[in-house]
Amino acid sequence: MDSIISLLHSYHTFNNNDIKDRFFKHSDLLNVLDNLKTNPLFEIREVGTSVEGRSLNLIKCGGGTAKVFLWSQMHGNEATATMALMDLFNFLGDDCRDDVKDSILQNCTLYFLPMVNPDGAEVFNRRNALEIDINRDFHSQQSPEGRILRQLRDEIQPHFGFNLHDQTTMWSAGQLGNPATISLLAPAYDDALSINTIRQIAMQVIAEMNDTLQKVIPGHVGRFDDEYEMRAFGDNFQAAGTSTILIEAGGYADDPEKQHIRKLVFVAMMTGLLSIAERSFLRKTVSDYFTIPDNKLHHFQILLRNCKLQTSLPAKQIETANQNSEYTVDIGLIVKEKISDDLKSMTYTYLIGDIGDLSNRFGYKDIDCESFKLIPTNKIIFDEPADLVLMDGLEVLLAIENGVITNSTV
Repeated sequence: MDSIISLLHSYHTFNNNDIKDRFFKHSDLLNVLDNLKTNPLFEIREVGTSVEGRSLNLIKCGGGTAKVFLWSQMHGNEATATMALMDLFNFLGDDCRDDVKDSILQNCTLYFLPMVNPDGAEVFNRRNALEIDINRDFHSQQSPEGRILRQLRDEIQPHFGFNLHDQTTMWSAGQLGNPATISLLAPAYDDALSINTIRQIAMQVIAEMNDTLQKVIPGHVGRFDDEYEMRAFGDNFQAAGTSTILIEAGGYADDPEKQHIRKLVFVAMMTGLLSIAERSFLRKTVSDYFTIPDNKLHHFQILLRNCKLQTSLPAKQIETANQNSEYTVDIGLIVKEKISDDLKSMTYTYLIGDIGDLSNRFGYKDIDCESFKLIPTNKIIFDEPADLVLMDGLEVLLAIENGVITNSTV
């Protein structure tokens, strides 16, 4: 799939520069669709509305026999794949001839439902305006967005489905020490995690996706937990006969707005589509799929190792408990995100995620504090905002006040 990787070198030519962060709204999507309407390649139709009356729109292109249905942002605050889809539309709609594009459009008919949850996207919230998690509403069908998504699958009868999400940045790609920047899964269709032909094909496509991604982000791909969720759309689409592929956008160092990960989601989607178009996934095996390491919740935003702390216990109590006045622990900090009042930016609060022996955990910033001095400016309490200063002699390396970084040279 070197032809897919080569697209990264020209990504700037089809990157949608109007979508620059995760906080774009339904109106921004409509602007993109208005531009697509001028291109005869795309057919666009409104297929329903959300709880608050925002339109859901199906985009169709291509004329091949393999039907592929891609849907994104069932959770309103999971916007990375929708950004990647905006770039994919630019790539497919460009007049320049490209062998990859031509193969996909000739062999596949593509159906896109971007921003399934526009009401959630409007306020950057996971759930819809009824506070329903749409991805747990397959059977109950109490959300109009969920009803539309299920009806479209029944109408299209796609051979393949791409279920596009974001995941927390705390996932690691197995024990490799790397964050799971992209996680992939062929969802289970029963409690036994059985593998029939439909699920096997999804696994084979994923194996090809992984091969390409390993050339771009080696060691940063994880396999999402395949526990069966009877209420979820991916699991039920798999059961209904659509080979369904889950793509989760995770974390990558120094990419809080996921603009680099956006490109990687594009690479994953394009690899999958080309694999389907050329049926090259048939060369892959289920064993190839299971070589992708399991996701593990092993990552912190900042991991401070070998921190020397002083106990605040009275001397008598220390002696009774056979406890040294100084003790050594690792401290893992996680980030809590909060959308700004204008819904256009994010604030970050660093919480104490864990304390103790974290030798088998990892950090985006991983700092050995053996030769540094850690000064808690408030009591270190699990799940509370961090208040601490990390010193190297007289130099402040890191200062966090009530969970907010006020100084950092690391």
